Amino acid sequence: MGRVKTIARRSFLIGSAAILGGVAFGVYLYKRPVENPLLADLAEGEASLTEYVRITPEGVTLITPRADKGQGAYHVQAALIAEELDIDLDQVTVDPGPPSAAYYNTALSGEAPGFMVTDDSFGANAMRTVMDAAMKIMGVQITGGSTTVADGWDKLRVAGAVARETLKAAAAAQTGVSVADMTTDRGAVVLPDGARLEYTALAEAAADIDPVTEVTLKEPGDWRYIGKDMMRLDVLAKSTGTQSYGIDFEMDGMVHATVVTNPRKGGEMLSFDASEADAMRGVQAVVPITNGVGVIADNTWRAFEAARMVSFDWGPAPYPAEQADHWAALEAAFNDDQLDSQYRDEGDVEAALAGGATVEAEYRAPYLAHAPLEPINATALITDTRADIWTGTQVPRFAQEAVAEITGLPVEDVHIHVLMMGGSFGHRLELDVVKQAAEVGMAIKGTPVKLTYSREEDTAHDYLRQIAMARVKGTVSGGQVQSLDLGISMPSVISSQMGRLGQSVPGPDASIVQGAWDQPYGVPNYRVSGYRAEPLAPISSWRSVGASSNGFFHESALDELIHAAGADPMEERLRLMWDDNSRATLEAVAEMSGWDGPQMGQGRGRGVAFCLSFGVPCAEVVEVTNTDRGIRIDKVYAAANVGRIVDPINFEHHVSGAVIWALGHAISAEITHSDGMTDQLNYDGFEAMRNYQAPQIEVRGLELGDAVRGIGEPPVPPAAAALANAIFAATGQRIREMPMRNHIGFV
Repeated sequence: MGRVKTIARRSFLIGSAAILGGVAFGVYLYKRPVENPLLADLAEGEASLTEYVRITPEGVTLITPRADKGQGAYHVQAALIAEELDIDLDQVTVDPGPPSAAYYNTALSGEAPGFMVTDDSFGANAMRTVMDAAMKIMGVQITGGSTTVADGWDKLRVAGAVARETLKAAAAAQTGVSVADMTTDRGAVVLPDGARLEYTALAEAAADIDPVTEVTLKEPGDWRYIGKDMMRLDVLAKSTGTQSYGIDFEMDGMVHATVVTNPRKGGEMLSFDASEADAMRGVQAVVPITNGVGVIADNTWRAFEAARMVSFDWGPAPYPAEQADHWAALEAAFNDDQLDSQYRDEGDVEAALAGGATVEAEYRAPYLAHAPLEPINATALITDTRADIWTGTQVPRFAQEAVAEITGLPVEDVHIHVLMMGGSFGHRLELDVVKQAAEVGMAIKGTPVKLTYSREEDTAHDYLRQIAMARVKGTVSGGQVQSLDLGISMPSVISSQMGRLGQSVPGPDASIVQGAWDQPYGVPNYRVSGYRAEPLAPISSWRSVGASSNGFFHESALDELIHAAGADPMEERLRLMWDDNSRATLEAVAEMSGWDGPQMGQGRGRGVAFCLSFGVPCAEVVEVTNTDRGIRIDKVYAAANVGRIVDPINFEHHVSGAVIWALGHAISAEITHSDGMTDQLNYDGFEAMRNYQAPQIEVRGLELGDAVRGIGEPPVPPAAAALANAIFAATGQRIREMPMRNHIGFV
């Protein structure tokens, strides 16, 4: 029998809360039902049976509040609801819904600070519950951390089931037929005689009854969607060029704008002269905004051209002006005063290292830009009584609050319309374009204005992936790794990012050691220390955040120690690994690749790397050939365990895309600074992997354990290390710094 879930009237409370006796936030606040935001705008004859389902006589709309930036989030969320609602995906419309506390993200509590994701102890679970309560009470609606499926796995299936059972109850009230004698099928309640009552015809009756409070979820054997190959809801539109993104949004009477702000991020604008720009064709106004100007014209190109003609006197950067000084700040942070965390300290590392380290090395990872393909944009219409913003954003409630502050309007009069995004990788967690659109909109109240960044403006002002440095010492004995002492220095991503959202996060920043301290290896003497460097260039979440660099550091260092021990890279990792699901993942990639050692002969080599991040064990093997023109990446094998795979095709594409993303950046990409300004301003200076460089990729998804996880980020951290380890196997050269092309050639 399927699990029974309980739902309060028009609200969700999945499971029960054990919040340390209710001391942290109060059990009442946690259990209190959330308001259904859809009820406020219902017309006669329409029903919102849960926060996620709206039914009208014209059709069924599924609310998919996790933002879609190309990862198929709308599709996966809709599939989870439709699975239990018993409706075909081609019968529904998807809508991200309004910003609302009802759409708080449960899964953000999964990686509780100081507890491994594999830790199922009372203390770990209590901390996760406290964090979950905080997310609900604060109404944190956010897309990130590979949490869309993890957050929606229960919520959305229950939403579909509640709507289904409530519609059956409405049909029973109309027909007198017992609910027990009814079934549902493809958007209709089916009576015993075969008669079909379409959901749309039942909307009005369903709106007048209480939602059914106890529902039984389907058994896996009855699933129509989950675990089955599906055509994503956006595939047809994207394949035919008809998908609409924020950049495509149009309104009658709309004008266009761009911005120019201090190229030294966060620096002031001391003065500007727009006389030449004002005289150009199509230019309507040049208005001051925070640290820069907005240029308003009758089309985007003219706004761009006019922006080039504005002259400025810029203030200095609020961080070191030269790139060398950024690295120097990381080096200086390796001291006790800047120790931020030491979650992992097992055995006696000092005693193990007393006789000298077998391996001692330093690793580096540069700043990286997000560089989404769709130019950053937002459209604003501001009046004295209302503000509307149309944009792609991962944080709609934060955007709503920011616009309210700028316009002076009440939050309830600010309307954020979330649009499909053409990429993000964490970029749309930031609000600069929303704030600037609101500032420009305030200057021309009553006129809609679309604000678009030039590529150069975007790259120059991107909040980057953190710069990071690691220092490792370790010893081996008897063909085995005996000690590993890893210190990681980077600025705080959380402090930088959350500070811009007006939030203060006390305590250590777990992202500094994310993907390193919590690895399931049983090294006898094992320490991972995080050092918080001084704030440098402003930084933000970039696909897999701290693990993006720490996976490279940790798995490269471990590989060096394994080589020094004379052991096989795969066999020694398996020997050290104590988590069953992680071991199975590593065994899967060994079997996929036919692993029989790192050397493959004739200038060929392969490397393996593993990283547990975002709750997902992921292992990869990269095969390379050392040609007379440089390193060629031949093939990548990737295995990951997410508990449940909703759409196998989308899963495979996620993993493949993450591998390409990670390898391309590892090979070629970096952001550096001169005179406080970004040196690389477009794709010619910040290269992605080329088609001819792309390897064959073989993917295997595992469904082990009870926890359901996401896959958007976990394949990124192991890729660079697996590549570096493969290069060593093929050439004998250790690459300890990215981008790797600074040290070896690639074809």
